[in-house]
Amino acid sequence: MKILVLGSGAREHAIITALLREEPRHLIEAAPGNAGIAADVSVVPLDPNDPVTVADYATLNNVELVVIGPEAPLVAGVADALRTRGIAVFGPDKAAAALEGSKTFAKRIMDDAGVPTGRAVRAGNLVEVEAALTEFGAPYVVKADGLAAGKGVLVTDDHAAAIAHATYWLEHGSILIEEFLDGQEISLFLLSDGHAVLPLSPAQDYKRLGNNDAGPNTGGMGAYSPLPWLDAEFGSERLFVQEIIDTVALPTVRQLEHDGTPFVGLLYCGLILTRQGIRVIEFNARFGDPETQVVLPRLVTPLSDLLFATATGALDDREWPEFSTDVAVTVVLASENYPETPLTGRPITGLDTALEVPGVTIAHAATAVRDDTLVSTGGRVLSVVAVGSSFAEARERAYDALDHVSLEGAQFRTDIAARVA
Repeated sequence: MKILVLGSGAREHAIITALLREEPRHLIEAAPGNAGIAADVSVVPLDPNDPVTVADYATLNNVELVVIGPEAPLVAGVADALRTRGIAVFGPDKAAAALEGSKTFAKRIMDDAGVPTGRAVRAGNLVEVEAALTEFGAPYVVKADGLAAGKGVLVTDDHAAAIAHATYWLEHGSILIEEFLDGQEISLFLLSDGHAVLPLSPAQDYKRLGNNDAGPNTGGMGAYSPLPWLDAEFGSERLFVQEIIDTVALPTVRQLEHDGTPFVGLLYCGLILTRQGIRVIEFNARFGDPETQVVLPRLVTPLSDLLFATATGALDDREWPEFSTDVAVTVVLASENYPETPLTGRPITGLDTALEVPGVTIAHAATAVRDDTLVSTGGRVLSVVAVGSSFAEARERAYDALDHVSLEGAQFRTDIAARVA
């Protein structure tokens, strides 16, 4: 199959790595890609957010499946343009992608579908912000309503910080003030063909910059999969996943279908296990990063079959995907001063030695080759992924590999998956 993957991050590199494991081999291209992706497949200098450009390229080059990685092309309507041309695409149309693009829209869908979630108030000015902060109390949860590249959420006990965050994002539109929910967080990916859903394996990510969940929120500093503690809470992972299908995923997908905005692609459920039960924190409309880096290495069922069946409305009556009994851990290597103003353009060395560690792969997130030197180009630079028979083994492998990687000023957490090892 000829497949075009849109995006340039570690998520897209992980998707491509999973597709390359399959036999027979696929013809895979990426647009625009990064240095790591370019070492594995052909890259195309397309703007992934331009619907017409992407659709023209896919049509002229006989692309059979387009996989949209990031959220921006979805919100821009790239999937709409591709479907108009009759090209199979993994990713929702612009209207359904509002499930991620607008938190207000997502809350409305959850309310209509009866999905359990926290209370929220939409605020369009500081007077409304103050009233909502007073109503909910600390810790304060302030969210940008639209896309914010992982920087739109603030959870804080500091009232002044909450006001400052709200003031900044109000310049870009409305915001949501939400009820604080306390508990273990869980990420669950579900494939949706617009009517039926099919689950992948749960994962847990680490959003805070520093060890012990200190520091600001980021796009994600690491993750692990599966979640062994689900057995104690729910009896088994399968029972937990079935509960989420019944109470969250199917009601949401059927509500969108009822509203005339069928959701075709990856429904990311950001969940939290509270004392009152499971609650939805957020929905995303695409694979999550860095959770993708630990879910896909464990996937035994061919990824291309799942993506194509999703894109063509063929998920009904399919068996759940199969996953290995191995565990996976990923640790994100970030640039100095991330997530504020990352210092970029610095050389990266030691990757070849790091890849000699058993069970290790490296997903490039923000890299380029300049003057024959691999350099960083963004905040989150690499995801070092390790698979092992136990979390202790996977952790040891991941951090052993990181010891070989050199990037001036780099930072990473040292406690990823420590609680389960």
